[in-house]
Amino acid sequence: MTLRPFGLAVVAATGIACGSPPSPPAPRAVRSVVLITIDTLRADHVGAYGATGARTPTLDGLARDGARFDRAWATAPITLPSHASLMSGRYPPAHRGRHNGVSVDPAVPTLAVRLKAAGFVTGAFVSAFPLDKRFGLAQGFDVYDDVLPRGPDGRPVNERPGSDTVTRAIAWWQAQAAGRVFLWVHLFEPHAPYGAPGATGSATARYDEDITTADHEAGRLLAVLGDRAPDTLVIVTADHGEAFGEHGEIGHSMFVYDTTLRVPLLLRGPAIDQGLVVRDDVSLVDVAPTIAELTGIPAAGGDGLSLVATMGGRTIGPRELYAESFAPYFDFGWAGLRSVRDGAVKYIAAPKPELYDLARDSGETVNRVAMDPTQSARLQGRADRWSPTDLDAAAPASGDATARLRALGYLSGGRAPKARGARADPKDMIGIASRMAMVTSGEVHGQALVTTLQGILRDDPANPQAHLRLGFAEIARGQCRAAEPHLRAALTAGVPTADAGLGLAQCRGEAGDLQGAAEALAAGRRAEPGNPVVAANLGLLALRQKRLPDAVALLREAVAIDPGQLEARFALARALALSGDRSGALAETERLLGLLPSTAPQRAEVERLRTALR
Repeated sequence: MTLRPFGLAVVAATGIACGSPPSPPAPRAVRSVVLITIDTLRADHVGAYGATGARTPTLDGLARDGARFDRAWATAPITLPSHASLMSGRYPPAHRGRHNGVSVDPAVPTLAVRLKAAGFVTGAFVSAFPLDKRFGLAQGFDVYDDVLPRGPDGRPVNERPGSDTVTRAIAWWQAQAAGRVFLWVHLFEPHAPYGAPGATGSATARYDEDITTADHEAGRLLAVLGDRAPDTLVIVTADHGEAFGEHGEIGHSMFVYDTTLRVPLLLRGPAIDQGLVVRDDVSLVDVAPTIAELTGIPAAGGDGLSLVATMGGRTIGPRELYAESFAPYFDFGWAGLRSVRDGAVKYIAAPKPELYDLARDSGETVNRVAMDPTQSARLQGRADRWSPTDLDAAAPASGDATARLRALGYLSGGRAPKARGARADPKDMIGIASRMAMVTSGEVHGQALVTTLQGILRDDPANPQAHLRLGFAEIARGQCRAAEPHLRAALTAGVPTADAGLGLAQCRGEAGDLQGAAEALAAGRRAEPGNPVVAANLGLLALRQKRLPDAVALLREAVAIDPGQLEARFALARALALSGDRSGALAETERLLGLLPSTAPQRAEVERLRTALR
């Protein structure tokens, strides 16, 4: 049975003629939608896409039971921009979330907004900080569960296991007894660092292990659909792929080759033919309009188109698809990359442009720009229509967002370079970028980490990200004297984060230089206003120096920005007590005890303070 447009029926004017065969039953309508996005999943590492030895039974089963799109492409090899395109049906220039940490335009209606307006109950469960609600994808969701765990020090962790995310999503799904439901679940496996902590083996082997983990969790979610499964549209895809040395790239986000743009796209649902394979070029911007048509909600325009026709056996034909990466621009001040796919031809707009004949060169190895200048000029014009080469400065990620993105391997918080004009082509800088990717992905540790960063700085002495990370690598080795010049260099370069100031303050504090620590914290505060860790440390320093009014103000600021700053809250209770505000101090100890786990070793000290205040 092929998929038919819902809501359309052909009625004979004079009824059914005698002897005519009975009409086939009408296809079931889609009542609910389950969308699963698996971060960093390459299509060619999934069994259904030809990966021999892959352990992906859930995804392979979806391909057997539904439709597999063989040529699906992301709009950016970066988590937030790509998910924003998926949810809005718009390319990054239209939704304006051009990099991780750069919020999506709130005026752009998302799929969740439109489904909720049509009467759906909507829930999202995400596994990593780049999709935190502050970045704009929470609109339209009744529940947007981005609650990540906290470490022993009370600071938020930046990702959670897919098992935790799926468990919470299952509980929510099972609580929706009736009505139409839209559920989105995001799994962060197999994003780097790959494998369990301490796991050994090659990067690709650990990556594949993480894919198996994500596949298992997707299967656990789909197993609870129960009697609602026949009426539920299931979509599984990824935000981008991953590079393991192709074109010199390690990881993702730097280039726009198909290595990191090709993603799996699997659909199963009412009246979708089993084992259907679609070989048209499609984009993640097509997912939202496809869901809209299948669920019967109004189309909302945008850059994508519904794929329902392809599932009915028709082809879309050649079309123009756009993708970009402005990670080189935001992270290093290099040129951003824009790509236009037009049938079997793909063009990459860069200082050194590239043109590929994908029909004969799917690996994008032979640059044909010089061989076909007319085609190159035409596609350069198309790329320029989609986006300029320089972008306006986006609002930087607020508070501690930049540091949290950096902990996941992303370098900046979305600040555009100050200068405009000629920029380095990322291809010319790939040696540095690849070594930085080894650092940010967690693939090098200890002395190897220090050696790698020192090598980067020999080749690129002003690289602020390398200075910052080398400073912290030296601190981890107990070498503050070696760390300080690198942290100062990062501060001087204007890295848009308080991290350099925090690291330098730690070293100055260990040396007994409280004035130097205060100056370093002040520098960090200028670099990233509103960072709660800086406020907390300034408050602790003021408390140590008996400047109680300053201590109270700074510590209140810290816990107002991040209520989970547990050490700051305890210090606030002490500062209030020393200031004579016993009731205020007692209230803070009660709040702190409410936040601390029952097994936390800090509880005893907090309880002693509470007893003394009563």
